[in-house]
Amino acid sequence: MSQRRKLVVGNWKMHGSRAANALLLAGLKEAGPWNADVAVCVPFPYITETALALTGVNIAFGAQDCSAHEQGAYTGEVSSAMLHDIGCRYAIVGHSERRAYHRESDQLVADKAKAALAHGVTPIVCVGETLAEREAGQTEVVVKRQLAAVIHTLTHCIGEIVVAYEPVWAIGTGLTASPEQAQAVHHVLRAQLHAATQKGDAMRILYGGSVKPDNAAQLFAQADIDGGLIGGAALKSADFAAICRAAQV
Repeated sequence: MSQRRKLVVGNWKMHGSRAANALLLAGLKEAGPWNADVAVCVPFPYITETALALTGVNIAFGAQDCSAHEQGAYTGEVSSAMLHDIGCRYAIVGHSERRAYHRESDQLVADKAKAALAHGVTPIVCVGETLAEREAGQTEVVVKRQLAAVIHTLTHCIGEIVVAYEPVWAIGTGLTASPEQAQAVHHVLRAQLHAATQKGDAMRILYGGSVKPDNAAQLFAQADIDGGLIGGAALKSADFAAICRAAQV
């Protein structure tokens, strides 16, 4: 059995308000602690307030993106140095919504991951295929290409990242890869990481794609699935807490 400690990360996306966030975080604090690492990645305006709410609580916090640039005339961008300055532990990079809506390339995602690591922020690097790519039998080609850009850019530092496999066709659609389908892709990613670093077996690969309380345990029981990147269910404290409990087994 793997000795990797499970990690469950809530991605709030563009949801929340000061009142709603306070209720959500209060519910999570009441439900914990869990025998797993837990984090929430929140919209930029609420990061500092989230940090204050989680003081003394074993729940980490992070951002949903970061800039590839250090500083400068990049209006609207947020640097990894800034995220580190306010205590962020994680930054999601390369989420499918960023790749699709903002045309982020594999190389830009890799550069963002490098910038995050340079400032002590752990990048959660997302990879995943669309429905058309899966139906064309291109799943393995796509995810390996996306991860290869990060491996080539980070070189010996690749062992310091978290990888998240998120089949695009299973995000917000209600569709979910079966545990066997998800494990098959995680196994491919694990082999690619093994080839790149001696830390490959210790690295955590999360599954993101309509994870819910009723399917989390089966997904997390797979050999190469080390937790989840949770979207919609992360907005309900009871659901997210149940998923965190499922990660303890």
